[in-house]
Amino acid sequence: MAIRRTRALIVGLVAVLASGLASALTGAGIAHADSALISVYSPSMDKHIPVKVLKAAGGGPAPTLYLLDGLRAPDDNNGWLIETDVESFFAGKHVNVVIPFGGGGTFYSDWQRDDPKLGRVKWETFLTNELPPVMASQFGSDGVNNAVAGLSMSGTSALNLAIHRPDFYKAVASYSGYPTASSPGFAQGIQVSVAQMGGNASNMWGFWPSPAWIRNDPLLNVGALRGKSVYISSGAGAASDPTVDPDSDHFDPVKFSQTVPLETAAGLSSRTFVPAAQRAGAKVQTRITDEGLHTWNYWQDRLHESWAGTIAPALGTS
Repeated sequence: MAIRRTRALIVGLVAVLASGLASALTGAGIAHADSALISVYSPSMDKHIPVKVLKAAGGGPAPTLYLLDGLRAPDDNNGWLIETDVESFFAGKHVNVVIPFGGGGTFYSDWQRDDPKLGRVKWETFLTNELPPVMASQFGSDGVNNAVAGLSMSGTSALNLAIHRPDFYKAVASYSGYPTASSPGFAQGIQVSVAQMGGNASNMWGFWPSPAWIRNDPLLNVGALRGKSVYISSGAGAASDPTVDPDSDHFDPVKFSQTVPLETAAGLSSRTFVPAAQRAGAKVQTRITDEGLHTWNYWQDRLHESWAGTIAPALGTS
């Protein structure tokens, strides 16, 4: 079985990263948080971005958590809202949770050139320069205690945002991300995944391995996380579920292809990143295990864990 899994990883690594976002296997929780859906104009992209804000409970200035979607992020919703209990989980907590819509296939980055399909992509500018003043003026965000978290594609993005703006973020969480972005295999997977969404990764970071690819590789820039609170999680696609065990009579090849290879690749990348982050002086909390699939119920559990152990303490709330 180990030989079969190794073969599947080697053959499927590029295709694995291309799919970007696994099938959703769980339903959404019941919404209880006081929330608002707003439209925020982005001058850099010259368009309005819908943003769902889960408002902080209690009075006074509040910390802010920016929660990013995966590769196939829709323009009219966000996977965290569709597939998890995020609204009920944050009800009563003193934190603004910012959940932007859109960004599918963009790696929430500032692209070098306009793309024929994805247009003008300046998500990093939007998230770090354009959106925070709105959060301060309309929702009482304190502008000081900020964190960012993401899954799969946006796990990589969250780490890059925290590295590029260490003055802005105190904590970052990557759930099943790929922090070895410019490494052979992973870089090609990113290129194909962007293409799956109609974009051209050469418009994003240029031709691999250009300086922009190096700049957007969390592993190669990990020193910027010194002193930061960092949460890294991934499974390794172990066949604890008979439907993803090739040796089981209940094996489901479609479910296997959607959940196992992506998580196996995330596990390899995350295992490489964690010791580098520790050596760099980051305050790292990890959950990297053999079990764990590329699914929303897994990311929901990791969000809960990272909130309690990493994000909330760094933001001075609970």
